[in-house]
Amino acid sequence: MISALSVSSQNFLAGLNQIQQRLQTAQTQLTTGLKINNVSDAPDEIAALWQLRSENDQVQQIDTNLGQVATEVNTGQTALQSAVTLVEQAETYGAQGASDTSSATTRTELANQMGSILQQLVSTANTTVEGRYIFSGDSDQTAPYSIDLTQSSPVSAYQGSASTRQIQGADGTSFPVALTAQQIFDSSDAQTNVFTSITSLMQGLQNNDDTAINAAISSVQSSDTYLNQQLAFYGTVQDRVAGAQSFGQNYSTQLQTQLSGVQDADEAGAITNMTQAQTQLQAALQSRAQLPKTTLFDFLA
Repeated sequence: MISALSVSSQNFLAGLNQIQQRLQTAQTQLTTGLKINNVSDAPDEIAALWQLRSENDQVQQIDTNLGQVATEVNTGQTALQSAVTLVEQAETYGAQGASDTSSATTRTELANQMGSILQQLVSTANTTVEGRYIFSGDSDQTAPYSIDLTQSSPVSAYQGSASTRQIQGADGTSFPVALTAQQIFDSSDAQTNVFTSITSLMQGLQNNDDTAINAAISSVQSSDTYLNQQLAFYGTVQDRVAGAQSFGQNYSTQLQTQLSGVQDADEAGAITNMTQAQTQLQAALQSRAQLPKTTLFDFLA
C-alpha cells in the first residue's frame, strides 16, 4: 500500500511515536514502581524474574507452613508440660496413699483424685489446634482416646494412626513435627505407660492394697521420666522450627533484594526520561507547526 504522506511526514510520525512510547514507559514505571511491566520491556530478563518470583513465593509459603507448625508444636509442648505436672501430682498422691498412716477412706479419696488426673491426661492427649487432634498422627480428625472410669481398663485403645507428617524448611531439609498420643502416653512398655501406671495406682488405692500401691508408684515414677523425654522432643522441634523460620526470613530478604535489582524501577531515571520525553514531544510539535504549509496552488497563483 502506497502512503499518501511524504517521507518527511512519515519520519516525523515515527519519531513522534518513539517519543510517546518512551513517555508512556516512564509514566508506567513511576505508576507501578516496576521497570519490567511487559515481556517486551526486557525479554532477556524475564526468565530470571520468573525464577526469582517463584522461589520467593515458595519461601513465603514455607514460612506460612512453619508458622502453623510452630503454633501446633508450642501447644503440644504446653500440653505435655501440664501432663508432667499431673503425673508428678499422681506421685505425690501415691506417696500419701503408701503411708502406713493412710486409712482405707483416705486411699479411696486419693483414688478419686487419681481418676481425675487420668481424665485430665486423656483430655491432654485429645488436645486440638484449629480443629485437628495434634496427637492423633495422620488421623487428626479422630480423638486419640476416650475414657470411662467405671471400666476396669478405663482408657480406650488408641484411635489415631502413625504420624508421618514432616515440615520442610527453605533450605530443603525436612523433619518430623509431632509424636502420637500412643507414643507419649500409651507406651508398649508397661513400666513407662502413663495411662497404665496411673490406672494401676488408682486401682491399688481403691482396693487398699499396699503391694499394688507400691508397685504402681514405681511405674508412675518411670512414666514421669519417660514423659519428660517426650517433652524434650517438642523442645527440640521448637528449636528446629525457629531455626528454619530464621533461615527462611534471611533467604527471603536475599531474594527480595535480587528481585528489586531486576524489576524495580529507577524512579529518578524514570522522572528524567519522562521530563526529556515531554520536552522532546513539545519541541517536535512546535517545530512541525512552524513548517510552511504550501500547496501547488500557491505556486500557480
